[in-house]
Amino acid sequence: MRFLIVRTDIRAVADGDIAAAWADGHRLRDETTAPEPRRQIVHAEDRDAALLLARALATVGAVRAGKQRVKVLPLIEPRPAFRHRPGRIGT
Repeated sequence: MRFLIVRTDIRAVADGDIAAAWADGHRLRDETTAPEPRRQIVHAEDRDAALLLARALATVGAVRAGKQRVKVLPLIEPRPAFRHRPGRIGT
């Protein structure tokens, strides 16, 4: 399985917004509609390589200071397209 390692900026959030999101039960951040700005993107072919790269990116000063974060995301392999073969039933 392939992985994507991303270093992003952390968006600042006001304390009032955190309290309102907690009280209303909704998400403060929705990465699907408004992802954090990306600083660096790296690909890895397996989990061990991805974690090694993530550890290396975590040594960056901005990550250690809490201004950026490192994310490891698995990439789903696309399924091969089904091809119909004329004259063959069930295959």
